[in-house]
Amino acid sequence: MEALTTSTLAVSIAEIGDKTQLLALVLACRFRKPVPIVIGIFLATLLNHALAGSVGVWIQGWLDPLWLRWLLAASFFAMAAWMMIPDKPDDEDSRFYRFGPLLATFVLFFLAEIGDKTQIATTLLAARFVDQFWLVVAGTTLGMMVANLPAVLVGHKGAGRIPMHWVHGVSAAIFVALGITTLWWPW
Repeated sequence: MEALTTSTLAVSIAEIGDKTQLLALVLACRFRKPVPIVIGIFLATLLNHALAGSVGVWIQGWLDPLWLRWLLAASFFAMAAWMMIPDKPDDEDSRFYRFGPLLATFVLFFLAEIGDKTQIATTLLAARFVDQFWLVVAGTTLGMMVANLPAVLVGHKGAGRIPMHWVHGVSAAIFVALGITTLWWPW
């Protein structure tokens, strides 16, 4: 159960203010069809994180557990720093809008997740919880849905009123706590 809860928590926090959350907001405003957008986010995340998790399982096979622990903790500290750099949506995304809400969301989310902090977290969490691969993928996918569903449902209403610098600061603090916990928690 630790794999599921840690994965859900890490990704839902990492996703706050991330480019994919902004993308969810933009797509919701553009298409005004939440169901296909939510389905597109779910499918893209599931595929992307299953692939990232597979890389994590592969890494675990040749990485010493002590090094893996330090790498995971370092990644949490790096994500804390990364949280302080807000993302902006890419204007080139509009070329995919002609595919409709479901396919545009699927393609854009899958591409946006490549090399993103949530994908990196998924890779490292899958390496940490190698025997619980599907719980990690389920947790990271759930974390993405927890963070992006409100963005889709709320759309552009109220998005300008959220003090994002506070959200980023609190998120960074939580990642620092996750990094410290990773170092001190017995594996």
